[in-house]
Amino acid sequence: MATIKKFEDLEIWQEGRRLSKEIIVISKTTDLKTDYKFKEQIKSSSGSVMDNIAEGFERDGNIEFRQFLSIAKGSAGETRSQIYRLFDSEYISKIQLNTLITEYENLNKRIANFISYLNKKDYKGLKFKN
Repeated sequence: MATIKKFEDLEIWQEGRRLSKEIIVISKTTDLKTDYKFKEQIKSSSGSVMDNIAEGFERDGNIEFRQFLSIAKGSAGETRSQIYRLFDSEYISKIQLNTLITEYENLNKRIANFISYLNKKDYKGLKFKN
């Protein structure tokens, strides 16, 4: 694995950003744009995935990073639940539903795998160096 120097280099952050952008597009191009509370809720949860990955990385500690990755994973699950609501509210098609659900499931697996990888490392983080 190449050394990651900034959170933007993390593939899970890049994927979280891409998926968040998909939700933003849906919020602008469907009738979701007039469902203000739901629109803000799903935009917030999808953005929270990438934001928590970034925040955890920037804390310079492995334990805190894993905690924030866990929060990001939870936000991805919340967004996945809301995607079903998008479909049930007829804002997206069955094909969009299936695609987004699969993409968020895959992201959740990748976050979980990254947490497992970090669990096996002795490195505690920059904040613990003398």
